[in-house]
Amino acid sequence: MRLLRMKQTSRIISTYSADTFGVCSALFELGGMTVMHDASGCNSTYTTHDEPRWYDMDSMVYISGLSEMEAVLGDDEKLIGDIIAAARELHPRFIAVAGTPIPTMTGFDFAAVAEVIQRRTGIPAFGFPTTGMNTYVTGVSMALDALARRIPAEGLSKPPCPSVNILGLTPLDFSVNGSDASIARFLENAGFQVLSRWAMGSSLEEMTQAGAAHVNLVVSTAGLAAAKTLKARFGTPYVVGVPMGTAFAGLLADALHTAASTGEDQIPHSCLPGGDTVILGEGVYGCSLASALEAETGIPVRVICTTEWEASLLRQKDLHLNWETELEEALKTAKTVIADPLFRPICPKEARWIDLPTEAFSGRIYRSRIPDLTANFEAFKKEVM
Repeated sequence: MRLLRMKQTSRIISTYSADTFGVCSALFELGGMTVMHDASGCNSTYTTHDEPRWYDMDSMVYISGLSEMEAVLGDDEKLIGDIIAAARELHPRFIAVAGTPIPTMTGFDFAAVAEVIQRRTGIPAFGFPTTGMNTYVTGVSMALDALARRIPAEGLSKPPCPSVNILGLTPLDFSVNGSDASIARFLENAGFQVLSRWAMGSSLEEMTQAGAAHVNLVVSTAGLAAAKTLKARFGTPYVVGVPMGTAFAGLLADALHTAASTGEDQIPHSCLPGGDTVILGEGVYGCSLASALEAETGIPVRVICTTEWEASLLRQKDLHLNWETELEEALKTAKTVIADPLFRPICPKEARWIDLPTEAFSGRIYRSRIPDLTANFEAFKKEVM
């Protein structure tokens, strides 16, 4: 047990945005009220480092102000009363309560509290048992999947032209550099009508029409659970990938049309054998970038996914590693590393370094250097070659 705890300790590199903040990010634009059940002060951590929309867009994201006595003795009624009072004043579209380490240790029942709040207010309510110990991917996944389970199935009719939803689109993976608009523009140029973006750039009303889409595009691991739920409820197939470069974007467009016509899911990532060029980061983004680089440069690229992942999405040579010690060992043979700058201290000093910052890992520090690779892949490709 002692060795396991040491293995999970990061002594050099940063940590990813937590699952609690992932919930907040996924629901930020939808008109709901999200409450993080934790001690006062944690809200500022989220808004300062993990939410670039905070100063430009209104959203009801709050902290419960959990006290030591409430944590020890328990007083769920106080939290429920505070949330109900706020809801009566603010009139949110829905209410979400997300967990943190302290209520996790005390056995707080988020689902039960959400049910009580919903019954007393008549407002849809969600309870998310996030722990603060997983990355944002878990939180975004929980939130988007919960929405996919709740959207109505009645009154839907498919548009005459091929239509698509974008799933897993948040600033934690794509920042606020125009990537969301670039992905939507790619889909429109490929002949698709974009029904909704989950959950960046769309209203809750637009998202309730998601069941009418012909296909879903999953642009991050966090969108996969919602894609599976939408397939189970509406029969909608999904395609996994982020459009980058001419060759891979073309494969992705073809996969979307194939999925829409056949109803079969598609994962069009390609894979050249070997490779001492390594990408660190979220898996879907990393595999898409690796496939795009391999297709246009012929350089074999390996991906090391450093967040939660589903094994079926990994290419044969890629790895899923969470801990600093594992990453250090795996990177020893890398000749080129493409990653967030905060990973650099554990990479070989002689390796060529290419910046690929991500909001979820380094927050606002390198925000101005986060690229829109859907629109500007050529410039990045030249840097790698």
